[in-house]
Amino acid sequence: MRRLTTTQADFQAQLDALLAFETAQNPEVDAAVARILADVKQRGDEALVDYTACFDGVAAASMADLTLDGEALEAAYRRLPAERCEALEAAAERVRRYHEKQLQPSWQYCEDDGTVLGQAVTPLDRVGLYVPGGKASYPSSVLMNAIPAKVAGVGEIAMVVPTPRGERNDLVLAAAHVAGVDRVYTIGGAQAVAALAYGTATIAQVDKITGPGNQYVAAAKRAVFGVVGIDMVAGPSEILVICDGGTDPDWIAMDLFSQAEHDEIAQSILLCPDAGYLGRVAASIERLLPAMPRRDIIAASLANRGALIEVRDLDEAAAIANRIAPEHLELSVAEPWALQPKIRHAGAIFMGRFASEALGDYCAGPNHVLPTSRTARFASPLGVYDFQKRSSLIYVSEAGAQTLGRIASTLAHGEGLPAHARSAEYRLND
Repeated sequence: MRRLTTTQADFQAQLDALLAFETAQNPEVDAAVARILADVKQRGDEALVDYTACFDGVAAASMADLTLDGEALEAAYRRLPAERCEALEAAAERVRRYHEKQLQPSWQYCEDDGTVLGQAVTPLDRVGLYVPGGKASYPSSVLMNAIPAKVAGVGEIAMVVPTPRGERNDLVLAAAHVAGVDRVYTIGGAQAVAALAYGTATIAQVDKITGPGNQYVAAAKRAVFGVVGIDMVAGPSEILVICDGGTDPDWIAMDLFSQAEHDEIAQSILLCPDAGYLGRVAASIERLLPAMPRRDIIAASLANRGALIEVRDLDEAAAIANRIAPEHLELSVAEPWALQPKIRHAGAIFMGRFASEALGDYCAGPNHVLPTSRTARFASPLGVYDFQKRSSLIYVSEAGAQTLGRIASTLAHGEGLPAHARSAEYRLND
């Protein structure tokens, strides 16, 4: 894991190199995805059955064999040990309670002449949730995507999850039951995205697709955007820790591991003004890594994109954090509330020594679907607002039309649009 210091003459260049990540689209992946999307659009359920047999090794007579209703989801929940059911319910309740605070009401106001302006906030009708399957099974993703949609009032939630070799994960299906998912289809890949975006005889077209997936899923979501909405095209997971040197170094090492274990291109960075402490964290990493089940992935991630960076002070650390705009930011310092106002760009900010990023992944309450690859400069966590849309309300009184009509007429003539002007002028009394 590389060691850097901000006093180095080439620090900015080294930081830029560390942050660099190739986000360009892969032409081969895009071409393969385009063929799959076109095929599903044309052949519908038949294509889904064929692709599921080809990619997942699951032979199905029809989509009925790849569809799970509410009773099947409840049965999966019943099969779980009580401890896991209780954990799912507790996490779901915390996520639900947090997201209920995000509900946006409709509003309006009346002007003196009787004109009424406002905004109608309404939920989406139908949402599709993509959940990875097989070894990468994430019940937490089900909760984080489905619960905000339910809180928003979405009418129907359809979930797709691949089941390689027919392996169904009861914890994922139970999470769907707890979160209120209406129906699950055991399909995945670009073909599942196509089914949600275009609809088939079995799967109704959705209005928006959310949830993580591999590069084919990401390329498919990018391709269908405009036909449907999407949450984001996410990059590798990231964690940035700012520490004042007062936290147990083993804690920080494990926090860095928590993101590095996702994959070899995840990013874990520590900023600290204490060079000696950075050395202690490095020693903790070396000592703890051999015992980690995913040590090879962690080691590759830390070597490829990780760094321990010595800063002049916490103010400089905050400035660098704003430059990085990380997905996850831990403020592992004595006075996190004093440092937090200096942070402008981060997906989620974890405050204090006891706020490990892992708590946010599962049960703290805020959403764990966060902007990556520096997009926290302009993007926000997934929330209830992603499952609501807004319509402007414009009621114009006769008196209001006299004022607004003259303004509109003047501007329309200035833009060379006489029909616009005439439309407003027709409603003038003189």
